[in-house]
Amino acid sequence: MGKNTIGGAVKYVTKEMTGDTQMNVEATVGSYNQRDIKLTGQIPLIEDTVYLGVGYANLNRDGFGEYLISALPDQDKENYNKDLWAARVTLEVHPSEDLFFRIGWDKTEDTSNAKGGYRLIPSILTDAPVPDSKFDSYTSLPTWNKVELEGYNWLARYNVSDKLELKYIGSHRESYSPTNIDFDNTPLPIFDVPAEYDDSNDTHELQANYFGDNFSLVSGLYFYDGESCGNFDAVLGILGATLGAPGLTREVTGCNNSESWAAYTQLNYDVNDKLSFSLGARFTDEEKSAFVNNGLIFENTYPYTGWIDGYVRPDGQLVPQVLGSDSDGDGVLDAPAVESWSRFTPRLGVEYQMTRDTMFFASYSQGFKSGTFNPRAQTPEPGVKPEVVDSYEIGVKSDVTDTLRINTTLFSYDHKDRQYIGVEGDLSDPTALDQRLRNAAATAAKGVELEVTWVATDNLQFDVAYGYIDFEIKKNNAIPPLIGLASTPENTLNVNANYLLETSFGDISFNANYYYRDDYLLFETSDLIQQDAYGMVNLSARWESLEGDWYAGIHVKNLTDEEYLVGGYDFVTKDNDGNYGAGLGGDTTLIGYYGDPRTVHVTVGYRF
Repeated sequence: MGKNTIGGAVKYVTKEMTGDTQMNVEATVGSYNQRDIKLTGQIPLIEDTVYLGVGYANLNRDGFGEYLISALPDQDKENYNKDLWAARVTLEVHPSEDLFFRIGWDKTEDTSNAKGGYRLIPSILTDAPVPDSKFDSYTSLPTWNKVELEGYNWLARYNVSDKLELKYIGSHRESYSPTNIDFDNTPLPIFDVPAEYDDSNDTHELQANYFGDNFSLVSGLYFYDGESCGNFDAVLGILGATLGAPGLTREVTGCNNSESWAAYTQLNYDVNDKLSFSLGARFTDEEKSAFVNNGLIFENTYPYTGWIDGYVRPDGQLVPQVLGSDSDGDGVLDAPAVESWSRFTPRLGVEYQMTRDTMFFASYSQGFKSGTFNPRAQTPEPGVKPEVVDSYEIGVKSDVTDTLRINTTLFSYDHKDRQYIGVEGDLSDPTALDQRLRNAAATAAKGVELEVTWVATDNLQFDVAYGYIDFEIKKNNAIPPLIGLASTPENTLNVNANYLLETSFGDISFNANYYYRDDYLLFETSDLIQQDAYGMVNLSARWESLEGDWYAGIHVKNLTDEEYLVGGYDFVTKDNDGNYGAGLGGDTTLIGYYGDPRTVHVTVGYRF
């Protein structure tokens, strides 16, 4: 409910430490030279009062494919590899039974190579045919890539009484990512985008929770302050040559700053033993300021250091500011654009426990995605207003027998004022760059979710989950127009079987899983890249010793080695006869990115 819950939200709650000394060491080896190590543990520094928790993971794997041709021969040519580490430290303090403090730090550094895409059709400008492997690619950029994430979090909780709990939660997070995106995936500078992103945010939340005899009340205040900045150079060298220039680069830099506060409350009330309801509300007020510098440079150029402070290239050329305001009236944009939005969002839920084994429920909630500015603006333009979703659910949860559970949910939603970046002007022009952000669409959907659990024996259990969604386009002012819902198949099915074998040397759990997805589009405004329906099989066996200290497992993922698309680019044209033509950059850029192939890995762990 509330801000940025267009597609729902998943809540993670960190489990408090037990106070005992615990350590866990786990190692994994597998396909493509996978080598993982994980260490976790907790230590009481002061018995029953102060606990220290630590964690560290180092994950490494060779690439599923390689860069077949690179304009930079000394580069690492692995594609879809993994090279990252992550660490966290948590300190918990229990001064008394009613008072609790936690402070934590975490950091992740990922230096896996930039992913190269698979050319679905050959290049018309250079030697870049369709590769034999879906994980092979070509590039004219460096293959290095980096993602740094670091943050702090803190919590204070005070139990004023058995019924009243007060809580403060805060955090600070930063991320920095310089990367190289070769859109065309050829050895030529046809459509290369070196970029860097730099984000940070702070959050603060005050919460009061009251627990009565037949009701509970959660209320709070939430504040968010964040900045997200980015810089990219779209190097269109071949296109520049056709214009008689040494090259062509579209350089875009900018920042978006957001300050948001919200007040929320939710009442859960039990009318009697069978009937209960919940009533919630949230009011959000947000102000955003943004600027965008956007300009064409008739040479091939790449990102430079210090762009956030100066917005000036090393040769002294100013990249023009196109999104902002003329604060002194001299006709030059010299201040950020500023807009604010506020919204009230409600939630209502009802539950009826008809019998001990059967419960009916229904709910209505409203969510919204906040208004924003176009990060690729080329002219002054106002911010777009928020997207709004009205969601409805009705369902039943039922234990039909002692061994059979069936849960069914019918849902629908109405999605208004969807934000889209569209191309304006001559759509037949493959070099068109004029993009505008608009509230350009309204959509709706209805569907069903079915979950079945059958405990066949004390050692054998089956789980089935089925989903169906029927999507409707109600308003279609997007350019190009919407044609469907991206990455959302009409039907999905998940079947899981788990068998527990009890032995004299420990328990062995066997698991078999089958996951099916209908065909789906990769983009909501294009059918040039589509994924056919497919099914995936995963198998595993996990052993745990009788004492519970040793454990091991073997896991097979994607047993049948299915090839399935998870992303792509479609900068290409297509005529009525199905023939492809050059798109932005002057080449046939139709690119796919694929999910993991078949992998096998073995894990061994020890707890002490």
